Amino acid sequence: MEPVYSLTMPDAGFYFWMHVHIDDDVFARRLYEEKNVTVLPGRFLGRDINGCNPGASHIRLALVAPPDECAEAAHRLRDFMQSL
Repeated sequence: MEPVYSLTMPDAGFYFWMHVHIDDDVFARRLYEEKNVTVLPGRFLGRDINGCNPGASHIRLALVAPPDECAEAAHRLRDFMQSL
């Protein structure tokens, strides 16, 4: 199976930032509605500075569930991204 998106493990932490090609709020809502996976729109963690929010167009993936649930969520995320 070919990867859908490349992610690099951060030096510290339990989450990833992922760039998305549609509005991050729309992406998060649709992912939850269609695949029952919850992510946080990046703009929720940033603030507008000179009209720009550095979190916009990103989602935050937090790896807080048990490993098997994180793997299942990753498969659902992959399927969702392939459907866009």
